[in-house]
Amino acid sequence: MKVLVTGADGFVGSLLVNRLAEHGHEITGAVRPSPTTSEELARREALGDMPTIALELQDPDSIDRTIRQNWDAVIHMAAVSSGSQAQKDPMKAWEINALGTARLAHGLGQAKVAGGDPLFLFVSTAEVYGAGSEKMRLETDPVRPVSPYAASKLAAEVACMEVHRRTGLRVVVARPFPHIGPGQDTRFVVPAFLERIRFAKEINAPVVKVGRMDPVREFIHVADVVQAYTLLIELGTPSEIYNAACGRATSVRDLFFMLSDALEHRVIPEEDPDLIRPVDIPYLVGDSTKLRDQTGWEPAISLEQTIREIVDAEAN
Repeated sequence: MKVLVTGADGFVGSLLVNRLAEHGHEITGAVRPSPTTSEELARREALGDMPTIALELQDPDSIDRTIRQNWDAVIHMAAVSSGSQAQKDPMKAWEINALGTARLAHGLGQAKVAGGDPLFLFVSTAEVYGAGSEKMRLETDPVRPVSPYAASKLAAEVACMEVHRRTGLRVVVARPFPHIGPGQDTRFVVPAFLERIRFAKEINAPVVKVGRMDPVREFIHVADVVQAYTLLIELGTPSEIYNAACGRATSVRDLFFMLSDALEHRVIPEEDPDLIRPVDIPYLVGDSTKLRDQTGWEPAISLEQTIREIVDAEAN
């Protein structure tokens, strides 16, 4: 298939384009006109000779130019992807995540009406489920977002499904649960913890400042999530939503001590009010039976192996 990947130079996108190529797809990456961080620049350089096109989700003309080509599938991951970043500027998150996605879906819907038949895989987030009981989330569970990031993603889901009903555009929605791996930046919990623990080790400090430690999450390897997206464009059912989840519950506290053990420096985590979210989700673990049954997907990498890979990558 001729596949467009938005956010191809992101943490997940840079791995996804390689996996798609391994599956025999013809890949083009949609990237922002200019990198904004050193990590983004490095990942963009790593794309090598892969064709890229500029895409700015706040610019309707840029979106129109991007979708003018005859894509067989579009995997849309470009977004304000950090919850803390969205919290600082909610309107930007809404403009990029919700309105930008709605524009992209609408344009692809028009392509469908004109005789094309693209598949649109929208990458949402498990955070749309919000707070709830301590049980594994199903795709049929109520959605109750408690952050601008999650709310803007849910709005984008609604827009995509409306376009599907109005135009027949083949829309598949993925709801990934928290995923980690080498190359993730320090806006996210694992690299943030590692940075603080490593610094504490250097200065022999016994305490590290942290946010809330009680929430329970699952932490799935990014490579497993990438495999889920690859299978969904090949085997996913249009108009359906799929959890990408391993189902292993781990408290943030246990994760912290796993990381400190990996760095061989046991420290005491001390909650800092400045690092605590205004509203948090106490428990977020997913049931991926639907994805497994329909695509044969299985998460293959343990949390212990994932942590070893991250620590080794940062050491090198």
